[in-house]
Amino acid sequence: MASDWEALLGDDAWDAEPFELTGVLEEPLDSLVMEARDRLACIGLFVAALVAFALALLVVTTRDPVLDPTAGYIGALLLGLSAGLMATMMFWLVVFARHRRIAYRGDWARAIRRGGWVFLVTALFVVLRLNKVFSPEIGLFILALVVVAEATLSVER
Repeated sequence: MASDWEALLGDDAWDAEPFELTGVLEEPLDSLVMEARDRLACIGLFVAALVAFALALLVVTTRDPVLDPTAGYIGALLLGLSAGLMATMMFWLVVFARHRRIAYRGDWARAIRRGGWVFLVTALFVVLRLNKVFSPEIGLFILALVVVAEATLSVER
């Protein structure tokens, strides 16, 4: 009995002509799976999230929230904004991939709404932690409220 290597090396498939792409790439290559506006929106959200995170990092490293109480709130808003923008992009990309690369009406609105929830929860958790009133029970209650609100808003009509 011949081994797999001998069968592979003795196969005549290696001698065949290479596959030719005739007529496939005749259109200008933009993106075969995503509209330009969707791609630009995703890139813009990613860059905005990086800028917001860089600003939050600047606030955290240069300001002391004990000496300057507004620095903590500004940092919380910037961290929440960064997380919300990144989550908005990720929520849309996940739905886009799940729908087999088809963008349906309302996908961006749903992603923006869910990113807004991430922004609010992140900023609220940071502010509660700064004020030393955060506890796991409060965090779970806030997350349960967000899940119920999003489930209510996401119901198909």
